[in-house]
Amino acid sequence: MNAFSRLLKNQRFIFGFICFLVLVIPLGVAQSRGGCRSGCGGGGGGTTLTTFTTADFSGSGNCAMCHSGLRDSAGNDVSIDTHWRSTMMANAAKDPLWQAKIDSEVLRSPALQPVIEGKCSRCHTPMARVQAVTNGSPVAVLGDGFLNPSHYLNAAAMDGVSCTLCHQIQDSNLGQPESFTGNYVIDTSTVAPDRLIFGKFPNPMQGPMRMHVGYTPTQGNQTVDAGLCGACHTLYTPIVDAGGNVLGEFPEQVTYLEWRHSGFGDGAGTDQTCQACHLPPAVGGAKISNRPMRLSARSPFELHYLVGGNTFMVNVLKGHITELGVTASTAQLDATLARLNTQLQNNTATLSVSSAQLANGVLTLTLNAQNKAGHKLPSGFPSRRAWIHLVVTNHNGGMVFESGKPQNDGCIMGNDADPDPGTYEPHFDLITAADQVQIYEPIMLDSYGKVTYTLLRAASYAKDNRLLPAGFDKTTADPDIAVMGEAAQDSNFVGGSDQVSYQINVQGASMPLTITAKLLYQTVSCRFAADLGLDSTTLVQRFIGYYTSADKTPALLASILHTIP
Repeated sequence: MNAFSRLLKNQRFIFGFICFLVLVIPLGVAQSRGGCRSGCGGGGGGTTLTTFTTADFSGSGNCAMCHSGLRDSAGNDVSIDTHWRSTMMANAAKDPLWQAKIDSEVLRSPALQPVIEGKCSRCHTPMARVQAVTNGSPVAVLGDGFLNPSHYLNAAAMDGVSCTLCHQIQDSNLGQPESFTGNYVIDTSTVAPDRLIFGKFPNPMQGPMRMHVGYTPTQGNQTVDAGLCGACHTLYTPIVDAGGNVLGEFPEQVTYLEWRHSGFGDGAGTDQTCQACHLPPAVGGAKISNRPMRLSARSPFELHYLVGGNTFMVNVLKGHITELGVTASTAQLDATLARLNTQLQNNTATLSVSSAQLANGVLTLTLNAQNKAGHKLPSGFPSRRAWIHLVVTNHNGGMVFESGKPQNDGCIMGNDADPDPGTYEPHFDLITAADQVQIYEPIMLDSYGKVTYTLLRAASYAKDNRLLPAGFDKTTADPDIAVMGEAAQDSNFVGGSDQVSYQINVQGASMPLTITAKLLYQTVSCRFAADLGLDSTTLVQRFIGYYTSADKTPALLASILHTIP
């Protein structure tokens, strides 16, 4: 049975869709008028959400018809589409770094193009991939694939990680290896309006959704289970040598496994899930739909903020709204940036002085960096890094010592990797020179033991000293989430924090001394970008153009100011 036949099979869906048109047009829902069916391209911009329909999925604009115009008990706008549309999840397919990286990986391993595009599409263009597999169509991203505006599933692809993807995921093997790397389960055997769509609340009113979008809403506790997020945030990629041979699998991003080994996900019944941090509760209750008007408020109502720490890419999206086809306005992107900065500066890390002593012209200083997140910091895609920028000045502001100064080009002064792609900055327990800097990062090695930034060449980690979440025992961690390099033997590098000491010659410096320390964060390291820029494809060079012109000021996670009298 083809997709068209499946849509027509149930006459109740046809009636419901007619009702949808009757309701939407008089209400003046702007996103529906400017939307498209299943063939619209990724171009354009502004505030128009897509209204495509396929046999198994529906565009975010269709969902927004009922799930916008919502207010919590304090009168705050809690509309789901208003918050979601300016996130990286909404823009997962439009992300120019992702498009460039998949293009680069295919160029470097052309024989594995179907494998690369098959894996990447599971979580970046998930609705298009599932629908293509269901329809018996090829799964492809580049060329004539999903990113092509003429592809019949382009609209579904460009809607990213959207409503009818996440809320249709079945409670099947979530949190288990069978579901990792985007192997979530969507029921594509049921036709409209009997397709189940899941939410956290019991006894939802079913009639409106059955009539208007062809889904039957029902309670599904998997929507508040971290395993739902773990399906995409646990990613294994093939290990490929220079000859194109596949040698095994590499844990490229395993945020869920990091969380599960931490005190946040210890399985003791007190888990602080992904949703608890990334979908914070509204103030009091809120109606989950703007119709019918008689609905009662539900609580707790989760805000679809879905922010982590990627201010850099949201700023890139903001600077290229029309070119990238972003369906969020500048104001909405600014709102997400504000939430990102709040998350980074208030909920991510702290920095403190454990001790500071001056004796015989030597300043001995110990800093404590604490991770407040429920996973490694930074986590996820291995282009990210955090580091300590330490400055010591004399009584009139003159420079005495500096380690880890950020550069305008995104590099870090003193970092061995930035000028030399074949090496990297080690983990330090004690820093004694200005060209030593504490950088918390993953460094990948290929199957020959050489540093690599090509994902499919990665076979192991030379260094992984990313700050551990509280409760993380590095001595019992699975190899896929293990601490690697000097940090593994550093007794001060433990679950929740790291202590790093500095011994600085301040002989002759005029007192008092002022110590300023900052914990900084970067989404895309300059070395990662430089390696990507070696490829001359259109998508790669487009991203490099964005990167070169972008403000690469690192995000501030925490800071301290301390004086030695």
